[in-house]
Amino acid sequence: MSTTVQRVAIVTGGARGIGAATAVRLAREGRAVAVLDLDEAACKDTVDRVTADGGTALAVGCDVSDTEQVSAAVGRVAAELGPPVVLVNNAGVLRDNLLFKMSDDDWDTVMNVHLRGAFLMSRACQKHMVDAGFGRVVNLSSSSALGNRGQANYATAKAGLQGLTKTLAKELGKFGITANAVAPGFIVTDMTAQTAARVGMDFEDFQKAAADRIPVQRVGRPEDIANAVAFFTGEDAGFVSGQVLYVAGGPLN
Repeated sequence: MSTTVQRVAIVTGGARGIGAATAVRLAREGRAVAVLDLDEAACKDTVDRVTADGGTALAVGCDVSDTEQVSAAVGRVAAELGPPVVLVNNAGVLRDNLLFKMSDDDWDTVMNVHLRGAFLMSRACQKHMVDAGFGRVVNLSSSSALGNRGQANYATAKAGLQGLTKTLAKELGKFGITANAVAPGFIVTDMTAQTAARVGMDFEDFQKAAADRIPVQRVGRPEDIANAVAFFTGEDAGFVSGQVLYVAGGPLN
């Protein structure tokens, strides 16, 4: 019988979509999972999915762009589940617009949630990882990091997360901590539904058009991303760090 200590994972933006799928998958990998989102009540469905599967999960409300809330959330996770040594920075928002229509708030909101949020969460969790001599950080980038019309803010934030990932890998590697990024292509989520609405397309037609352009001839599912995250956060991935994996059904970069 295994005597491996149950590791604690935090998944931000865990109430739905990729975050929810990732929380469920990591719980199946034997992690105790803290499901963070802006609205704690919205995390209930994800927590219920984990516990129904026999796993351990905790719902935590947190604005990842707020230093005090991040500190309190990570402290609560450490107290109630144990020291968090796996961190998935998935929280994100869209404020799409063409450059000449993009407001200061559109820019700042996206930067604050994606970049500042990942920075604050990584900084708050790294002490627990250093103390444990083990850590896994996975940042959710995007194919939009390569540039995407109407997403100057989002594309910049997602590209920035790749730079953060590589820097964390260099700074924290000697402590047994790896940092990697997963960059999804077209994944069926509420956010891609919002994009379809923005460009005035029926969501089903939007998905079909995307699938036609993807070499494997289908759009992605949240579980496709969760599978990649599970690899990067695993015990056996200790020699893989500073990498960006595009999960997009074909080559992008």
